Amino acid sequence: MEGGGGIPLETLKEESQSRHVLPASFEVNSLQKSNWGFLLTGLVGGTLVAVYAVATPFVTPALRKVCLPFVPATTKQIENVVKMLQCRRGSLVDIGSGDGRIVIAAAKKGFTAVGYELNPWLVWYSRYRAWREGVHGSAKFYISDLWKVTFSQYSNVVIFGVPQMMLQLEKKLERELEDDARVIACRFPFPHWTPDHVTGEGIDTVWAYDASTFRGCEKRPCTSMHFQPPIQA
Repeated sequence: MEGGGGIPLETLKEESQSRHVLPASFEVNSLQKSNWGFLLTGLVGGTLVAVYAVATPFVTPALRKVCLPFVPATTKQIENVVKMLQCRRGSLVDIGSGDGRIVIAAAKKGFTAVGYELNPWLVWYSRYRAWREGVHGSAKFYISDLWKVTFSQYSNVVIFGVPQMMLQLEKKLERELEDDARVIACRFPFPHWTPDHVTGEGIDTVWAYDASTFRGCEKRPCTSMHFQPPIQA
């Protein structure tokens, strides 16, 4: 049959159908764009999750009332700390051990050294460094808040502190440490204690405080702690 214009009806149907059929190349391009869109979304999402996982342990301490930021110790600071440990014995703790430099240096000098750090990434890295340096047996690292740790079992305490925390930490250590302990402060001194030794200059300054001194015992057992027998006439 023919239409009103003399064109066969079959031809008109084919042309009508062809107008609604998309080229195969167009469908392939659309599918490829869709796949790239899903891939890009996945990459962006994965990147954001990775950044969050890595950054959170570094950012979270800054949200605390008193934070101890990670600032790597300089080579000179480490040397000055080691100098303050000469002729010292017993265990050592680094409060806020960062990437483990002080703990590893102390372990190499024969100390049983422990580091407490709130950032898990730094703790894992410190453990790796201790293993690489061959002192993983005497250098240990733990994820912990310094305010929740008791330091009475340590004879040597190292702290890279900030001014906002030194007074509170001063009270905590004076309450917990034994009389033969030594506290070594880097970058900032304690507000009330008088140091027994000072070395270094500028940011490399290190202050050493003996517990017997800041308790007023003058490096010997406090006489108030011992019974004095009466003098016989």
